[in-house]
Amino acid sequence: MVSASLPAPFIKKENKGHSVFGKWSEYLSSDIAMDLGTANTLVHVRGKGVVLNEPSLVAFESESGAAVAFGKEAKEMFGKTNAHISTLRPLKSGVISDFTYASEMIRSFLKKSMSGFRLLKPRLIIGVPSGITQVEKRAVIDAAHCAGVRHVRLIEEPMAAALGAGLPVNEPVGSMIIDIGGGTTEVAILCLGGTNYSRSIRVAGDEMDEAIQRYLRRHFSLEIGVYEAERLKKEIGSAIPLRKIELSRTFGRNIRTGLPQQANVSDEVIRDALSEPIFAIVDSVNTALEQANPEIAQDIMAHGIYLAGGGALTRGLTQRIQEEIGIQVHRVDDPLGCVVRGVGKVLDELPNLSRLCIS
Repeated sequence: MVSASLPAPFIKKENKGHSVFGKWSEYLSSDIAMDLGTANTLVHVRGKGVVLNEPSLVAFESESGAAVAFGKEAKEMFGKTNAHISTLRPLKSGVISDFTYASEMIRSFLKKSMSGFRLLKPRLIIGVPSGITQVEKRAVIDAAHCAGVRHVRLIEEPMAAALGAGLPVNEPVGSMIIDIGGGTTEVAILCLGGTNYSRSIRVAGDEMDEAIQRYLRRHFSLEIGVYEAERLKKEIGSAIPLRKIELSRTFGRNIRTGLPQQANVSDEVIRDALSEPIFAIVDSVNTALEQANPEIAQDIMAHGIYLAGGGALTRGLTQRIQEEIGIQVHRVDDPLGCVVRGVGKVLDELPNLSRLCIS
């Protein structure tokens, strides 16, 4: 029977100021933290920090089903494949949708992250959405084991994001964090090492990209790819009006004529396209605040709300949420790496922080 628990840390014996393993201990095994995201996967190796940040994407042969590329290499093929090669994301809304390809992708990313020979398989802690079910947890653990991992633990992404942001999650102070990833937005209130409230909604970066695609198709009869929609979001997207009009040229296919077409798109168009998913995110924040008791609400009022994840980089989003709810909102440093930093912190301080894991 395979255990999903991490073993007790190695007992170190002092020998002239060094561990009994000395410099050779690094060749025995690796301890790894992973933010296994719908859009991107980040890997933190103990003692090295974040060593990998790649798209959660697999390219495979259509007939045999054999995987041929992962991450960045697979992204280069996205939308440009032929009848023999296809691409897919093995995760959807933060959970595994294709077990086989998820396992192979994890194995590939682990191989890229670990240099040199290891006598033992690595130990792994993975960040997962707070709304994950027991079946979905089991799928993540089994996929990691199939990828060649020795022991697996999971931690909820809001808790990991709070740790990565340096919030006092173990103290008697209420903290609120919003983590806008690729597949889900996690809203959580934390205190004394536990979660007082958490909610995961399947409206996040991917939904924003799809909203831009739908808007341009509906109002301009222009069909663009998902990565082109993502580019427009990053380049001219915003949650509030900008000081001056910004334009970006985009390319796609006219759905009426079927011919290639280019168009100049303004920030106002992209902002209108993003209005629905942004409203859903703001609404989830309001719902969370309604659940907070007076003492924790007072702490949140005093210290503010923290915004993490790739979606936090949307211009004007902190200001939009702040205006809507009347509480100061802070964007954390390096929002994209916030979750994996937090998972890495648990990995580095496992004896003290293991209780924050959920399996």
